[in-house]
This record gives sequence, C-alpha cells and structure tokens, in this order.
Amino acid sequence: MTTHREGYGGTGPGALTPDGCAVELYERLRAGEEPGIIAAASPPGARVLELGCGAGRVTHPLLERGFAVTAVDESAEMLERVRGARTVRSAIEELDLGESFDVVLLGSFLVHAGDVEVRRGLLRTCRRHLAEGGSVLVQREGADYHERLPRERVDPGGYTVRIVSATPLGDGVDQIHAVYEFPDARWTQTFLSRPLDDAAFRAALAEAGLQVAEVLTDDGVWVRAVAAS
Repeated sequence: MTTHREGYGGTGPGALTPDGCAVELYERLRAGEEPGIIAAASPPGARVLELGCGAGRVTHPLLERGFAVTAVDESAEMLERVRGARTVRSAIEELDLGESFDVVLLGSFLVHAGDVEVRRGLLRTCRRHLAEGGSVLVQREGADYHERLPRERVDPGGYTVRIVSATPLGDGVDQIHAVYEFPDARWTQTFLSRPLDDAAFRAALAEAGLQVAEVLTDDGVWVRAVAAS
C-alpha cells in the first residue's frame, strides 16, 4: 500500500506514487507542445537531465529528437515505463550524480513545491548538475493558475483535465484538486502548490545560484535559466 505524503493523494486504477500520481494515468497523458519547446531551447544532441520524468511522457519524444536523456524519478513503477533512456531512481532533492549536463529539465510545475525546503533542494540539484554554459529549463504555473477555477481542458488525445479547486492551507500554500476523465477510466489527484510571482520566482532561482536568461513562451510558463553571473 502506498503511503502518501501529507497533503498529497490520488484515486483511480493502478499504482499510485507517494505524491498521488497514478502510474497508468501518466503513461496515458500526451506530451503536447512541451518536447518542442524544450528542443528549441536546447543544443542538438544535448545531454539532458530530466528531473521527475514520470512514465516518460516527455522523455520519449526527446529521445526521438536525438537527445541523450538521463531520466530521474523516485518511483520504480514510473521508471519501468521509460524506454531507451538511462534511468535513475532518486528523490530529486537528494540527487548527486557527480556529472554535469547541457540541459537540466525541471518540468511539471515542480518549482512550486509546497515545502520551501523541498523547492530549495530541487533548484540546488539543478545547479549542481549544470554544465558550464548549460541551461536549466523550468516550467512555471500560469499567472492565474490558482484563481481561474474550476476550469477544464479537452485534450486532443480524447481525455479531459479539470482543475477543480485550490484550497488555501496557510503560509502561502494551496491544495490543488485535479480530475482526469478518460472514456474508460477516471483519476483524481491532490497536491500542494506554492504560487510564485515573478519576483519570488527569480529570488528562488537566485538563492540556488541561477538567473533567468530567457522566457521561452508567451504565457511565461517555460523559462530558461543559467548560472548566475
């Protein structure tokens, strides 16, 4: 039986990770535009360290584009679904491979971890593995992620994603409740998220020795960071 972290959970078919992610769900989700955004911001054939790879939703399209991906996740069940990449089972904040990478990828809004110390650990891991002249690609929440609720998105893959609510828990942390509806299955997920305005985001990067070099998307969700000068 999976023990969920406090504030995190999930329901639905199949195995669940400690943060409430359903393995079968993440195996089904499409990558969408994310691999293209990452590829456009990365040197051809770059060595990529993907932190929190899940079931390979983004990993596999990056491999197809010729990148050498080291995929990290704390869930053995998730890593079993990853094909063709070097895989490492580890909590992100504890990772120390003794290697550097052209691109370090911190997607899935992980920078919004509810626990400030976890966020600091995530960003330190990014900086620790960053090669000279390399980039950290960070996925942020949209500006109104916690306010424009409930909302839903019908994916071209034939499923619906609903962000149902964001419940304030104090100290700037919200508990997010999401629902994923497929024709043959339904999953829910709850997780903690700490909103970061632009100043707070840049301050968090700076604390880890990073700085924003470029905003990659018009909505500000994807950002390229580099070692602070």
